[in-house]
This record gives sequence, structure tokens and C-alpha cells, in this order.
Amino acid sequence: MSTLYLVATPIGNLADITLRAIEILKQVSLIAAEDTRITQKLLTHYQIHNRMISLYDQNESRRIPLLLEALQKGDVALVSDSGTPGLNDPGFELVNAAIANGHRVSPIPGPCAPIAALVASGLPTDHFLYLGFLPRRITERKQILERVVSIPYTLVILEAPHRLMKTLEFLYQTLGNRKLVIAREITKLYEEFWRGNLAQALDHFSAQPPRGEITLIVEGAPQSPQLWDEARLLEAIRSHLKTGTNLKELAHLLATESGWQSREIYRRALQLKSTIKPSKIFEGSQ
Repeated sequence: MSTLYLVATPIGNLADITLRAIEILKQVSLIAAEDTRITQKLLTHYQIHNRMISLYDQNESRRIPLLLEALQKGDVALVSDSGTPGLNDPGFELVNAAIANGHRVSPIPGPCAPIAALVASGLPTDHFLYLGFLPRRITERKQILERVVSIPYTLVILEAPHRLMKTLEFLYQTLGNRKLVIAREITKLYEEFWRGNLAQALDHFSAQPPRGEITLIVEGAPQSPQLWDEARLLEAIRSHLKTGTNLKELAHLLATESGWQSREIYRRALQLKSTIKPSKIFEGSQ
């Protein structure tokens, strides 16, 4: 059986294509491209002259029989306008059809805007959640964000420049004032990584409307501290009471460290206060 190659193409800088990607694009019998006009510029630059047809969201289902027929005769490559095909780009139906018909599906790794933005963001990369483009309908968008609001994973979101402000406002309202990085025009001449929090981003981009392709890297939900057992909590309360710490300050401080609710800490501290004498603090002579 033949192979369907998923060929990653540059997200801006044409020099970012791999040698293997060029080799595959030259040797396949057919190239399926999201937009043939955009892909033609890439092929012309690297002197690739293979046959090409379009495959985009609206025609993918209709193109599948033709592409399966082509796979019966030889290898086929799938490319998107930029980056890795099948990731927020057409190709999902074709990949599954190729698998169902016994063909190999082989990725040719390369540029990927979400990963490029994530690794350069400075936010945690050990666990992340890719959300792609958020739905335009408010109810659907709210449902998605409510499902991830308590997840401590870094969030990766794609957005168009004309929708950025609405998305920032929605993220601020739903997730709170989290840290984020806004990556713009990655690998291109005006590449920019803006860093701050959601409130600062709203101020900044309301005054300076963005242009170009945008990826948002948003801080995950803060992780709750590991809950102390009761004995450890009471010992900490006693220790602070001996130094004369104000009960409200004590409750707030230990709530952050222990995972217990501040009102419960305050209640227990109040019970213990009468049994503990504050240590004397002697001031040296001036």
C-alpha cells in the first residue's frame, strides 16, 4: 500500500522547511494543499513541480475518493497553508479514510506554531492543554473554559488579531488575572513575544491593535498546597501565637501554606490563644 505523508511546512520563514520535507514533496505523485496559491509559492521557491490539488474544510469530504484513488497508484503528500497539517487544519477525515483503507500515514515533522510559542513562552511546558481556536458562540466558549478553569496545565490558544480583545476579556472574566504570553508573527520579520498578565494585555492591545498570526500561552490554574494534617497545623498555630502574631495575619499566612481554610485556622487559633503566652521580646538600648 502507498503512504499518505503529512508534511509540515514553514509558518513564516521559508528556510524553516526540512530537507526531508523537500525530498518527500518532490517524490510523491500528488500534493493536497489547503490553498494551492500559497503552497505554489513554497513549491516554486524549492523548484518542486509535482501535481497539486486543493483540500480545505469545505471540500475535504468530496476530495477523499479522489485522494484514495491516487493512493492506490502512489504516495500522496498533505500540506496546510503553514505548520503541521491536521492540527487545526484540514486533514482529519483524510487521515482516517487512509487508515481505514489500509494505507500508511507518516508524519514529516517540522514547524508548528503552538509548540514554537509554548517553548519560547517561559511558562511551564511539562503539562499543557491545546485548545486551538475558541468557539465564536459565547455559550460554547464558556463551556470550554469552565471545563479547564481548575486544570493546572498551561493553556495554548490560537486567535485572529481582530478577535483578540474579545478573547482576552473573556479569559480575564473566566480564568481571572493570569499570566500569559502573546506570540505574534512567529519566525517572521516582526516576530514578537509579549509577556504580562491578562489585565495588562487588555490595556496594551487596546492601545496597540495587533496584526498577524497570534498564539496565546496562558498560565494554568494555581495548584492547591498539599493539605497539612491537624497535628502539624496546631503546632504551627502555637508557634505563631508565641510570637504574638495577629490572628488574622496568622490565619491568612497558614491558609496559604497549609491548604486549610483561613476561617477554620482563625477559629482554632482563637481557641488556643488563651492557653499560650506570647514570648517576651526585649529591645536593646538605643
